[in-house]
Amino acid sequence: MQEKTYKMNKIIYLDAAASALKPESVIMAETKFLRDAYANAGRGICARAMAVDEMVASTRRAVAEFMNAAADNIVFTSGATDGLNRVCRIIGGGSNLRVGVSALDHHSARLPWVAAGCEIIECPLDASMNIDVHAIPNVDVLVITAMSNVMGQAQDVAAIVRAAREKNPNVITVVDAAQYVVHDEIDVADWDADFVCWSAHKIGADTGLGIMYIKNPNRFRPDKFGGGMVNRVNADGTFTVQSAPDCWEAGTLPLTQIAGLAAAIEDISLHRPDTALIKYMYDALSKNPRIKILTSRDAAILSFIISDMHVLDFGVLVGARGLCLRVGNMCATWIHNHLGITGSARLSVGSYNTMSDAMAAVDIINSVVK
Repeated sequence: MQEKTYKMNKIIYLDAAASALKPESVIMAETKFLRDAYANAGRGICARAMAVDEMVASTRRAVAEFMNAAADNIVFTSGATDGLNRVCRIIGGGSNLRVGVSALDHHSARLPWVAAGCEIIECPLDASMNIDVHAIPNVDVLVITAMSNVMGQAQDVAAIVRAAREKNPNVITVVDAAQYVVHDEIDVADWDADFVCWSAHKIGADTGLGIMYIKNPNRFRPDKFGGGMVNRVNADGTFTVQSAPDCWEAGTLPLTQIAGLAAAIEDISLHRPDTALIKYMYDALSKNPRIKILTSRDAAILSFIISDMHVLDFGVLVGARGLCLRVGNMCATWIHNHLGITGSARLSVGSYNTMSDAMAAVDIINSVVK
């Protein structure tokens, strides 16, 4: 077991865009909660249960400050996928609903609307592979991927939202910020979007936890029902629900994950990933004639393909040499279709990565791609 742990620790982990490694502060916060303070939230009046209620409320305030939002607009989910699917259920689907999407979308951002039978209208990309702000269609719902997990370029969300509302003042805007949240500050007041979703594990918190921001939580009917969100059940079977955000959080929350989230927010706010490492690898790998880089030098990630080699084969070969990266279609079929390829390889860094990691990764890749 010790030998296996040693070997795992020697792996160069450049797959932060899939999930970030956890800072010690997050591990300690969750361990302390489980060992010394665990109880259910919203289920009791003893000191221990009330302390958990305060922990949840305090973390919600930390998330709100992180996004420049009000605490009542912050809903805990199980992840960005859960949040984006819930938004679709909250709004409702059907063939009469026109939903704008783009080639930048992750499967979880678009497929719920496809499954709901909506009319899908694709927003074009400009020459720089960004959503074309000047060609936003007239739609009922606009899905905005704030940063593609393949292209790694931040979109001008505020400008896209404004352009959409010029076409339709009643458009509902839904932002997938799962990648964006890692690299830049989210300001929901500036974006003015109706929904914003992201996953906690992307910023170094635990899996099984996400955030769904709702601009006007009283505008919509809850999509989940159960414990904690009901205010009163009447004799005739009708019921009333709690005020936001409680009405959006039926059932037991992922409390252990919530206990570590504030620490992750503090860590990512102080230590964003160093994109100088991406630039170094971009410059170094650009010299390899068999490697075609798909992303810009200023992107937050580095995606590429290799001539005469399938990306899955490439992934196996570099993995055997101790480099952990991501290969495949990244759950982002449409951008790969747009590029005329079936998949790619992706390097992404966390705040814990160093220039030594980047240099070693380049050496490993060049040893495989000769």
